[in-house]
Amino acid sequence: GTVHELEWRRRLELSRAGIWIADRTRPGGGRVLSGAEIVSLGHRYFTTARATIPFYKIRKITYGEKVLCERRGSP
Repeated sequence: GTVHELEWRRRLELSRAGIWIADRTRPGGGRVLSGAEIVSLGHRYFTTARATIPFYKIRKITYGEKVLCERRGSP
């Protein structure tokens, strides 16, 4: 599951999602973005005002308290 599922398949508001991203430069190896930070979706990437992030870096997508998808292990 990717961010595209939130918009097209599940018809949920992207702005209410939490996108957990793998990031080796951060303590703990990751960070969380709000879906509201996403300005555009590509085929393999999504873009925020500060970065273009490949979908393979997504580790988990939450919507409120619910985990919609979670990837285990390394990419």
